[in-house]
Amino acid sequence: MSNMNDQLKEIFVQAKFNFAILTAILLIAILGKFTNPEFTNTVFVTADQLVSDLYIVFIAITLGAFIPNFKLVVFGSIATFIGAAILIQLGVFTYLTIDYVFAILIVALGFASIANLYRHYREFRL
Repeated sequence: MSNMNDQLKEIFVQAKFNFAILTAILLIAILGKFTNPEFTNTVFVTADQLVSDLYIVFIAITLGAFIPNFKLVVFGSIATFIGAAILIQLGVFTYLTIDYVFAILIVALGFASIANLYRHYREFRL
C-alpha cells in the first residue's frame, strides 16, 4: 500500500502542470461567471459544441499524449491563441471571434492535459 501511495505522489509531482492547467480552466469558469457571465457562458457553450468536432479532440489528445515536453504544448497553444486574438482585433480573421478561439484553447488544453496526465499514469502501471 505504501508503494502505491509513493507512486501516486510521484505521478502528482510529475503531472502538477497538468493539474495546474485543469485548475486554471475551472477557475476561469468560476471567476468568469462573476465578472463577465455572458462571455463565459458563450465560451463554455461553444467549447461544449467543439467537443463534438472530434478532430479538435484528437489533435489535443495527440499533443498531450505524444509530445514529451508538455510545457511546449501549453505555451504553444497560448501563443497561438494570443496571435489569433491579435489578428482578430486587426481584422485579419474576420470570420473568427475571440470567444470561439478561447473555446478552442480551453478544449485543446483540457484534453491535452488529461491525455498527458494519463501518459504519466501509464508510466507507473498502477
